[in-house]
Amino acid sequence: MAEPFFGLRIKLAVDVSREILAGGGELHFDCEQLLLDDGSQQENIWGADWYPQTKEVGLESIINIRPRQQNMTMEVRDLQIKARIEKIVRYLLEVV
Repeated sequence: MAEPFFGLRIKLAVDVSREILAGGGELHFDCEQLLLDDGSQQENIWGADWYPQTKEVGLESIINIRPRQQNMTMEVRDLQIKARIEKIVRYLLEVV
């Protein structure tokens, strides 16, 4: 999963309602499917990336394209959702 520009990237799916995440799949979809199988609702799951070397959170994923939720791009546009994703990722991957 190493990339020349970004280094190691871990793909994630984050359930902003249940405050859980799944990570490490080849695709964000793989992580999303694990959360769906565990009872999460699709509208609460957003794709993200974790860059452990720089401790950065990326918020772009194909699973984030959701016209019915007014998110027309791969990037999460809603500032409140962005903040929740980042808070959950940082807590679970840095603190816990």
